[in-house]
Amino acid sequence: MALNKIMFAAIKYASRREIDIKTNYEKSRKFFDMSHPPLKGEYDMWDKSVKKDGYEIPVRIFAPEKTKPSQLILFIHGGGWVIGNINSYTNTCSRIACITNSYVVSVDYRLAPENKFPCAINDCFDTLLEVYKNIEDFGIPQDRVYLMGDSAGGNLSAALSLMARDKEVFVPKKQILLYPVTNNDHSKNSPFKSVEEYGYDYFLTSKRIRDYLSMYLGEDGNDCKSQYFAPLLAEDFSNQPQTLIITAEYCPLRDEGEYYGEKLKEAGNYVEIHRMPDAIHGYFVLPPQFKAVRNSFAIINRFLNI
Repeated sequence: MALNKIMFAAIKYASRREIDIKTNYEKSRKFFDMSHPPLKGEYDMWDKSVKKDGYEIPVRIFAPEKTKPSQLILFIHGGGWVIGNINSYTNTCSRIACITNSYVVSVDYRLAPENKFPCAINDCFDTLLEVYKNIEDFGIPQDRVYLMGDSAGGNLSAALSLMARDKEVFVPKKQILLYPVTNNDHSKNSPFKSVEEYGYDYFLTSKRIRDYLSMYLGEDGNDCKSQYFAPLLAEDFSNQPQTLIITAEYCPLRDEGEYYGEKLKEAGNYVEIHRMPDAIHGYFVLPPQFKAVRNSFAIINRFLNI
């Protein structure tokens, strides 16, 4: 199933009638959850939590029902750091677990604007450390713990790899970034053409990206210059995981995601960059009937097994 002219017309209509996320983010969260009800499938699921400084970070663990997983993926969900949670991503994570034969640990990091940068990245870092601490419980070797995230989750995955290196803890061997946010400027001054070309009529608008970033930005305005806020601002791209980046053709984040891959390559890392044709931002949460989703899983499985 591909996106046809009727679908694109509907997407364009919805894009031009988008609500103000800054004043309606709570309603947007409820709508996003309602539009992604969990579906039954052949998978097991457990809810746990990671305790850190008096706060519990909820996590949801998925595994295929009939096979023993061969790796563990720490999955970080998208939603502009403002919407999305482990409930709304249950279908996506269970699908990842079954199709890739993996344990999937989905982290329910704290959302903005109530919890600004760096709360989300800190929650992800603490969850990664907890996974490493208890990896024997999964029966998976430490070097088969990987990262994966879409959109804002792709941003957090990339930032987490940089943070793990900088804090001198074990850096995951592989990471999968799906149409990630990597830059901090999505205005007309952006150096990336896709921000202007696809920032209006393709569901995720450049205005919505700017609103999300401003809601996520910490009280210190200089946070926007942090590599953990915008990974493209890193001065050192070395010692990073083997990286798979998948972008969408009609996505304003396309060019910056691909450029991040090029920066990793220049620093000597193994990187694959794939642009999914006829796809918009967020397509990966759609059912596997969509060609872009099927093709993405084929690329992901090949990458996981190299």
